[in-house]
Amino acid sequence: MDRRSFLQAGIAASATAAVAPTVLADDATKPAGPGASPPGRLRQSVCAWCYGGTKLEDLCAIAKRVGIGSIELLDEPQWKVVQSQGLACAVANGPGGITKGWNRVEHHDELVRRSEELLPRIAAAGIPQMIVFSGNRAGLDDAAGIRNCAQGLRRIMPLAERSGVTVIMELLNSKVDHRDYMCDRTAWGVELCKAVGSGRFKLLYDIYHMQIMEGDVIRTIREHHAHIGHYHTAGNPGRSNLDDTQELNYRGICEAIADTGFAGWLGQEFMPRGNPEQALAAAVRACTV
Repeated sequence: MDRRSFLQAGIAASATAAVAPTVLADDATKPAGPGASPPGRLRQSVCAWCYGGTKLEDLCAIAKRVGIGSIELLDEPQWKVVQSQGLACAVANGPGGITKGWNRVEHHDELVRRSEELLPRIAAAGIPQMIVFSGNRAGLDDAAGIRNCAQGLRRIMPLAERSGVTVIMELLNSKVDHRDYMCDRTAWGVELCKAVGSGRFKLLYDIYHMQIMEGDVIRTIREHHAHIGHYHTAGNPGRSNLDDTQELNYRGICEAIADTGFAGWLGQEFMPRGNPEQALAAAVRACTV
């Protein structure tokens, strides 16, 4: 199941599903304190959609046990659930979807209307970021896509600036998971940031997706970190555990992120293989620098 399909089905619906308690065999997965990130320079979050069979309250408990301080990519009814459990929500779901986004002028009025509803609520809930998407190309050239996205996004930047909420557009691969998606390279996203011209618009740099599209992850982070507001992880190939079966060196990548002075959140967004809690705990360790 891909993320957007799951979100449309609603995490709240899956919250009724029971999950069996997890027995941990690894001492390294012992609690790091309620809602606290483990010792290190990066705050870590987890994307709820990757744990669709787990009740949200139970995912909160897992997050606290492994030292994660946030659960993200949530809809409005879910914000209070995680906050009541002592956790933050690093990213709220915004308007639109992956395939139909800001690169089409005909979508702007509805996207702006919904953004104007959401941004004050997101700010009031203390959530720092709202996710948006470019949409698919569908024959549109890259320059026109930047121009169209910027035209629409500039309409909501004054409200985002007043609200103190950063709007982040995710970089996704168009090779494997999201065919024809437009915001599929860092250079395109950076040019869009420049065109929007607001410190409240940044990129969500998904390490897994950009490894597939362009590689050169650490150099890209060092060169373009000023335009990045959030990071996502996953092992490649397979979009699964951050272990020695995949090709990315997450310890080195996270060192590079921390070295830029990044003060935001690193979101774990992989489909866990094996015991989900142990997989998440291992990912937290891999990214603790």
